[in-house]
Amino acid sequence: MAPKFSGNELSGKRIAFVVANEGVEQVELTTPWKAVKDAGGQPVLIAPQAGTIQAFNHLDTADTFPVDQTTARADVAQFDGVVLPGGVANPDQLRLDRDAVHFVRGFFDASKPVAVICHGPWTLVEADVLRGRTITSWPSLRTDITNAGGNWVDREVVTDDGLVSSRKPEDLDAFCTTLVATFKEQRPAHQRAA
Repeated sequence: MAPKFSGNELSGKRIAFVVANEGVEQVELTTPWKAVKDAGGQPVLIAPQAGTIQAFNHLDTADTFPVDQTTARADVAQFDGVVLPGGVANPDQLRLDRDAVHFVRGFFDASKPVAVICHGPWTLVEADVLRGRTITSWPSLRTDITNAGGNWVDREVVTDDGLVSSRKPEDLDAFCTTLVATFKEQRPAHQRAA
């Protein structure tokens, strides 16, 4: 059963969704996106190139979505949290985009919440932000996460000091409920002193 939100948990908060222009797993983008909107937040789609992104249903092409902002222009100070959906090709491409990696690392530097699912942690490995953190993911990332200094566990959802992670699409209800609760604790960016 999909989580229900009152519509004000994330009121006034801008949440970045960072994806490559091709290869994101559609349900891992659209389900958290809907959760953020249902909780009163403003999701913003960020990708390396302007235009659109091509989502996938596993290996089959799915829908396209308009890009709101490029990674080169994205500023962590304008956002209250970031979501990194999965899909095998998506984070594999994203981790090669220096602007995307820098942007994602900035959320850790600023102690802002991060939510990541499935293969999404590949971008976190590239950003070198997993040392000493406990995280879950799609099982094939276990070695990469361990080699990056993270503690990999096989659980539906894991939280570690503002980092929310889940393994796969079947975990989306728990993932969305936990990311909204975690992002709710963050004071909106427009209310923080510069």
